[in-house]
Amino acid sequence: MGAYVVRRLLQTVVVFIGVTFIIFAAVFLIPGNPVAALGGGQPLAAPVVHDLELKYHLNEPFIDQYGRYLVGLLHGNFGTSVDTGQSVSTLMGQAWPVTVTLALTAWGIEMTLGIISGVLAALRRGGAFDRLMMFFTILAVSVPIFVAAFTAQVLLGVKLHVVPVAGTQAGWPESYLVPGFVLALFSLATVSRLTRASLLETLTKEYVQTAVAKGLPRWWVVLKHALRNSIIPVVTYLGIDLGFLLSGAIVVEGVFNLPGVGLLIFNAIENKDGAVVVGVATLFVLVFLVANLAVDMLYALLDPRVRYK
Repeated sequence: MGAYVVRRLLQTVVVFIGVTFIIFAAVFLIPGNPVAALGGGQPLAAPVVHDLELKYHLNEPFIDQYGRYLVGLLHGNFGTSVDTGQSVSTLMGQAWPVTVTLALTAWGIEMTLGIISGVLAALRRGGAFDRLMMFFTILAVSVPIFVAAFTAQVLLGVKLHVVPVAGTQAGWPESYLVPGFVLALFSLATVSRLTRASLLETLTKEYVQTAVAKGLPRWWVVLKHALRNSIIPVVTYLGIDLGFLLSGAIVVEGVFNLPGVGLLIFNAIENKDGAVVVGVATLFVLVFLVANLAVDMLYALLDPRVRYK
């Protein structure tokens, strides 16, 4: 197990360096000078532009800027915003809790409802609940997320006054449940269908049929034997999807006016503030990599064969 963990850690570091290099290069190649954008449409004096470029190291070659960025990351420094002069870490620290709360709410909804509905559908294959679940999953993956967000906002917030229309003033869970459910819709459908398909396949295995033939209660066989093996692909998907939820929260934040990373990155793109764009993208990459690493570790614990491959 130790060798497997070390190998996965080394792979994660290599992937992180490669992905951040691509992100940094993409932002570096974007036309326009972020310092010039500070003039609000008016040209800045040449000495002022020169001093600002020196301050933010914008006059250095690309490879030097990237190297400086990597060194900063090792010390927890994501750079400095050219637009505001604030630390990118500070800006993300103000916006990140909203996005994380929203994403974790959606993740909890998709994990709980998805697995439970998938198990029930598998145990009642061909029944009314199974058909209803299949219809819901098709509907959920067909409706664009912004349509579902606007519909939920108007129906539950404006018409019925069940939840706040927008903002985070009401706190959790009032301000996050509906946006979280909207964000989780597509993934909820996927988790439910994946759980159903995987459990149905596992229930046909000989060891499961043998346990049933021995007279063990059906619910015990499902929970103790079948579900543990069938849940492995679901766990893999859930781990990877957490990163997608964080990045996908940007659209939902815009509809429900949640002051998260979405607003931060939109403003950064508009102001050509590359440091903020790179910082947010790097944080997303870290979340993806850590989530994948955690899934691999859990996968190895659930199935010992994985660690020997």
